Amino acid sequence: MQKGKVLIVDDNKSVLSALEILLQFEYEKVDTLGNPNLLSSFKNLEDYDIVLLDMNFSAGVNTGNEGLYWNREIKKRAPHISVIMMTAYGAIDLAVQALKEGATDFILKPWNNDKLLATLKSAYQLRKSQKEVSILKEKENSLKQVINQNKNYIIGNSKALTSVLNLVQKVAKTDVNVLVTGENGTGKELIARELHNLSNRKNEVFIGVDMGSISETLFESELFGHTKGAFTDAKEDRAGKFEAANGGTLFLDEIGNLSLQTQAKLLSAIQNRVVVRVGSNKPIPVDIRLICATNCNLEKMVADGLFREDLVYRINTIHVEVPALRERDGDILILADFYLTKFMTKYGKLGLRINNLAQEKLLAYSWPGNVRELQHTMERAVILCDGSVLKPTDFILNEKGTPTLDTANVTLSEMELLLINDALKKHDGNYSAAANQLGISRQTLYNKIKKSENGE
Repeated sequence: MQKGKVLIVDDNKSVLSALEILLQFEYEKVDTLGNPNLLSSFKNLEDYDIVLLDMNFSAGVNTGNEGLYWNREIKKRAPHISVIMMTAYGAIDLAVQALKEGATDFILKPWNNDKLLATLKSAYQLRKSQKEVSILKEKENSLKQVINQNKNYIIGNSKALTSVLNLVQKVAKTDVNVLVTGENGTGKELIARELHNLSNRKNEVFIGVDMGSISETLFESELFGHTKGAFTDAKEDRAGKFEAANGGTLFLDEIGNLSLQTQAKLLSAIQNRVVVRVGSNKPIPVDIRLICATNCNLEKMVADGLFREDLVYRINTIHVEVPALRERDGDILILADFYLTKFMTKYGKLGLRINNLAQEKLLAYSWPGNVRELQHTMERAVILCDGSVLKPTDFILNEKGTPTLDTANVTLSEMELLLINDALKKHDGNYSAAANQLGISRQTLYNKIKKSENGE
């Protein structure tokens, strides 16, 4: 027995009785209605899966217009219900008209029982599929809202930041590729999210990919997907990030850390807007807005043979340079107040304020770690503060821009971070060169940096 619910609408009592007897063992609920006018006040019409609807109700009328009218009325109240039209007067043009107006199928009286049951079974399966699609769409929309939920904000009103935001507003409505550059900690991902939020794709998904965290062996699988059995751990088909971002925005962060081999694979996907899953030969078209970001000097990398020039051209239709915090006059104290409020709430230390001397110290500092460093500095100051006023001594900074450490009590992780920062500074943010100096892989270096940024 099918679990579906069927409603039969016909003014012929013999037809209603015959269909009710035929279907009562096939479906969990079968109801009949002898007058279509009662549909107007019929409760819970949307609970039915199938309506078997006669096309002619008035004596001597066989145009089918009555059935077409009630089909439209049913569809207004229950758009996804499967309506099967019934008539003793068969005509191809009438059947076509019924289908055009949303009917699922068309059967003639007298009917063949087997054929009628097969028609209803197909209609019920269609109804089930439509329900499943509707549920999946609701889940997809909910998931998009969660993914796109942005709890971070672009804070500040300096000329340098305002200029960038003006450019972002101009570019956002287009689908051109955008390259966002800037020092570490300047907020490149926030700019990428702002581009998405102001775009025509704002209701679609924003997928961010940390390119530095993807190993070369998994690059194609992560970005382009794979089929079941494509490699040892491929236990099922999986869509890559390009497919996941279809219709929305794909943000490739730290793109300057890709090897030349992976750059070539990425270039092909960006050029053709087509990906091929690992283990498959089937091309899959994708519709994405591409935004890339890096703290590397790509022009210098091109000159040094470390980055493909044609890839730079592809990702760099519009270039957005995010200013360093030291270039954003006036934003330092605005950001400091923002993070002060955030961490007072987080750690239950309400009523804290920054005194004038401490403000002067924050303004005089160069902030080589930019907004991220200011955020960590404010969090540390709030945690360690014993009073209600943050003083200059609560902000431990030095001329080089790194927190001063008591070497007698320094931890291994703190010393490791100092060495990493020094190597990155020496090599202008080039992860591969810094990793070679430190004697570790680029992947290991990147993982250590991410762990320190997450406070692990």
